[in-house]
This record gives sequence, C-alpha cells and structure tokens, in this order.
Amino acid sequence: MLPSGLKIVDKEFLTIDWNDSTKSKIKLSNLRLNCPCALCATDRENRSDRYFPIFGNDELTVSNLKMIGNYAIGISWKDGHNTGIYEFGYLKKLSII
Repeated sequence: MLPSGLKIVDKEFLTIDWNDSTKSKIKLSNLRLNCPCALCATDRENRSDRYFPIFGNDELTVSNLKMIGNYAIGISWKDGHNTGIYEFGYLKKLSII
C-alpha cells in the first residue's frame, strides 16, 4: 500500500489516494494532535487525560509533504515543526474514511 496522491483540502484535511484504490481523509488537527515524533509523544505522556490543545493557524497549516522511503510521509508545519514521520499504516488508522 503506497500513496498515489496527497492533497490538502479546504485547509482542514489531508486526503490520500492509495494504490489499492482506497482513499483516506484525515483532519489536520488530528494529524498534529497525534504527531509521532519523540517530542510530541513525550508531551502526550506527560499530559492529563483532560488536556485538549488549542492549535493556532500556523500549527495547523502544512508547509510541505514529502515521502520518506516507501513507508511514511514527512509533514512540515508552518510553525516550523517537522520531525513527525507518519507511517502509512498509522495514517490509515487516523483516517475518518
């Protein structure tokens, strides 16, 4: 399963067309909230279960998407955060469709 197309839609969603003819749609806020980088993972571990982040516009604006080998997508955000590597299976799990 590899992406055949990546697109930001309505400044709110990442859509992924997969080479198995399926599609994923993921809210950018969900991608940012579940960033798999070490810093964000540690931050999530240290928060209370009641924590609900409020993201600013720059934190939810994608400045670049890039393929990482044949297993993941790297996302750079407008606020400079760019260390999250989202594996394809993880993206499927985050998808709302």
